[in-house]
Amino acid sequence: MRRSIFSLSTRMKSFRDATRGLGHFLLTEDHAFLHLLATILVFALAFILGISRTEWLVILLTVGLVWVAEMGNSCVEKIMDYLTDEKDDRIRLIKDLSAGAVLFAALVALTVGLIIFVPKL
Repeated sequence: MRRSIFSLSTRMKSFRDATRGLGHFLLTEDHAFLHLLATILVFALAFILGISRTEWLVILLTVGLVWVAEMGNSCVEKIMDYLTDEKDDRIRLIKDLSAGAVLFAALVALTVGLIIFVPKL
């Protein structure tokens, strides 16, 4: 495979593609709306309570973890749905594992939120 030379137009196209993917995720995935509401609530609470810079970094990383897990889960589900419409226990397991990753990330986020916010309330 030949290595291409850096191209600003290629980078811009990649950025547009990624933006389109994020937009599609926000507009079509039910859980994206819930994550958006939770993110707004957490950021508002963090701002109101005046959390520290370090706490902001932890919150940002944790929120990012949940968003990345949810987007990855959406990708896995779409791939599995593309492969077959039939019920298959192997595909169900793959989807369950992917959803489990989101659940785990959300539980980590909840724990971080409790550690940071409860003492300030």
